Amino acid sequence: MAYVIAEPCIDVKDKACVDECPVDCIYEGQRTLYINPNECVDCGACEPACPVEAIFYEDDLPEEWAWYKDVATEYFAEVGDQGGAQAFGQIDHDHPRITEVPAKED
Repeated sequence: MAYVIAEPCIDVKDKACVDECPVDCIYEGQRTLYINPNECVDCGACEPACPVEAIFYEDDLPEEWAWYKDVATEYFAEVGDQGGAQAFGQIDHDHPRITEVPAKED
């Protein structure tokens, strides 16, 4: 895995990163987006496109968000590799750790 989407994306899901991803590996859950570590080609196109600065190279994840790397790995171990987010569509659930994160207030 190379790039990880962390907490700033929860309840935002801007999707500018989706438009920039050349391999269609950014999937939409209920509250956040996820980068499939098995489909990502480490190009980095998504990182500068994110308006809330939620995307990090795995080695650059802030310590308090390091667990998001495991979330992505576990999520796609369950969901599977779908071969393209756009055709697959929104996933009907999030990883349990994401559902535990308090909702952002407006």
